[in-house]
Order: sequence, then structure tokens, then C-alpha cells
Amino acid sequence: MTALAPPTGQTAPAGPAPKRRGGWIAAVLLLPGLLYLALFFLVPFVSLLITSFGVNDPTEYGSFYYGFQWQNYVDVITEYWPQFLRSFWYALLATVFALLIGYPIAYFIGVRVRERKMLRNLLLVLVIAPFFISFLLRTLAWKQILSDEGPVVGALQFIGLMGPQDHITGTGFAVVFGLTYNFIPFMTLPLFTSLDRLDKRLIEAGGDLYAGPATTFFKVTFPLSLPGVVSGTLLTFIPAAGDYVNASQSFLGGPSTTMIGNVIQSKFLITVNYPQAAALSILLMAVILVVVSLYIRRAGTEDLL
Repeated sequence: MTALAPPTGQTAPAGPAPKRRGGWIAAVLLLPGLLYLALFFLVPFVSLLITSFGVNDPTEYGSFYYGFQWQNYVDVITEYWPQFLRSFWYALLATVFALLIGYPIAYFIGVRVRERKMLRNLLLVLVIAPFFISFLLRTLAWKQILSDEGPVVGALQFIGLMGPQDHITGTGFAVVFGLTYNFIPFMTLPLFTSLDRLDKRLIEAGGDLYAGPATTFFKVTFPLSLPGVVSGTLLTFIPAAGDYVNASQSFLGGPSTTMIGNVIQSKFLITVNYPQAAALSILLMAVILVVVSLYIRRAGTEDLL
């Protein structure tokens, strides 16, 4: 006996909706990550925000009590806006230089030698090799190389490009150089990831359509690698803007190269003004968030947010 089909124009009644299974499993898997974020990001952020409105206690050095003093933000903006501008200018220069250096490296590894696995893997190891050494040690080594007694200054003075009283360390050039050097791997690896997935037939098609190498690069290769460019610039610009090691007088910087990270470090550990240090930290975070959001929307990669 065969089942009769429903009359034309009518649909068979829908059965009960299938029960969703595994919802509690997803919640359990998400729980450790959510707890981690709450414990190590949300709680410190709220504490920092509350501290930024604190009032210094004049009767005891380094002490403050919680209040709601907006003047902290006004004071730090008024006093330290040059350091804010310098920080973002140095970070921007370092990001641009890292992109100009890292893109050819990533292109060579991800496109030119893609099929030569051994050479490709060796070059990738060389890119990440600086991570095997401490960030501080690498920066300190460059301080020795660029010092007045180092080989670079000696060579430049020998050929007449520097005078006896000229210096490299303690200048903006040295700080930007240190930032660029230390963050080149953060730029190169995302670029390599995008270029490694690039279909080489698209590049060959550009040549078949009589496009020159430059036209093919700017019309095909670069637009397809834009997600890697955006990721690399963010990974470089954000930590570079808050860096305080390279600009420190103990490393590559000097009195005229102080960045906002150096001011925050001083407020927390030397002059001990916790409300102002917290206010500077919140402002730095807010400005970076605004700049990054505008940059991503301008680049047309809102999915990275």
C-alpha cells in the first residue's frame, strides 16, 4: 500500500523541529576562554578605569583615594600631548618602513620560492629567528652597534657623513630604527600568509592580458594581499605606539625622544602617580582603538574587527 501524496498546492505538515544538540558542549568549551578574558582583561581594565579618576593623597607619597576627578584626563592631555603625537608618528614611520621591508621578503618566500620547500622553510626560520633572543637583548645589542664607539658611527665619520659631535643613539632615527627592526617579523608573517595563498595563475593572467609587472602587482597582487597588509600593519602599529623600551634613555632613545609609554612607565614606577598613569593608559587605548577602527573601515576589511 503506497502513501498518497498531498493534494497539489498543499504542503505536508512539518514535523517537530529537531532538538538542538551539543549547545551545552559549546558553552562549556567557551567558558574557559570567557573566564580568562574576564579575569585577565575585563577586571584589570575596570580597575584601571576606576584608578584613572582617583585623587592623589597629598599626605602620603604614592597614595590616592577613589573619586571621580575628570581633571586627571585634562591634565595629562595638556601636559603630554607632544609625547602622544611623537608616539603615533614614530609608530607610523616604523609601520611604513616595516611594510616596505617586509613585503618584498614575504613576496619572495610566498610566491617566488613557494615550490622550493626547503628554501622556503629556511627563509621562514630566518624571519622568526630574532624571536629566539629576548626583545631587550636585541635592542641592547643595537645600542652597542649604533653607539658613538660602535662600527656604524665610526664608518660614517670616516667617510665624512657624520661629524665628531654627531650621534645616532638618543635620536628619533635610532628609535624608529629599533621599532622597525623589532617588529618586522610581525609584519612579514601575515603578509606571507596572504601571499602564500595567492593563486599564481592570476598573476600569469595579468601578463597574458599585456599588463606589465608593475601594473600586475598594483592591480592583482597587492589588492589580493590586502588582508595581510592590514593584519601586519595592525600588529606593528599597535605595540609600536605603546612601546617604551626603544625610546628609553637606557636603550636607543634620549630626552627628546620620549614616547607616551615612557611617561606611563615613569608614572607607575618612578614618580608614582597612579591616577595620571591610568588616565594616560586609557587615553592611549582609546585613541588606538579609534585609529584602528577608522583604518580598517577605510581599507574595506571590516571583517577583521
